[in-house]
Amino acid sequence: MNYWLMKSEPDVFGIEHLKKCPAKTEPWDGVRNYQARNMMRDDMKKGDLVFFYHSNCKQPGIVGIMKVVREGYPDHTAFDAKEKYFDPKSDPDNPRWYMVDVRYVRMLKRVITLSELKHTSSCPTFRWYDAVTVYRLCLSVKKTGTLSLHSNKHVFAATLNNRESAASQT
Repeated sequence: MNYWLMKSEPDVFGIEHLKKCPAKTEPWDGVRNYQARNMMRDDMKKGDLVFFYHSNCKQPGIVGIMKVVREGYPDHTAFDAKEKYFDPKSDPDNPRWYMVDVRYVRMLKRVITLSELKHTSSCPTFRWYDAVTVYRLCLSVKKTGTLSLHSNKHVFAATLNNRESAASQT
């Protein structure tokens, strides 16, 4: 199983929007970056878990968890001139852009902030810092890691979710 970080601005499409969707499921459309497209098309698999990251807001960070429920397929918004993410160079017979469907799993008890992600070392297989730094800030999709022991993921997520925030420790 792979673990992903997908980001969106909460006022455009936040985790609360996803939670209100029918069946709490929605296509993750509009990705117009080739590297992110390739990951969605080739690497994201049904059942993979996704950390929902709110960006460009007062407190950027991971706010919840989603699950991939449909693997990569052509992003239809690229073919429709009325859509915000229309791409006149994309062809339905040879699609340029792909999307996956994600389903809301749960909110976190609190936001795991960018600052915390940069300083988390409790699970080195998760590359948080690489996932959210300026180096790759333009990507809305980023692989964070793979774990063979399912229980490690739960221990790590519980550690992050229940840890006191750095602000309250100072």
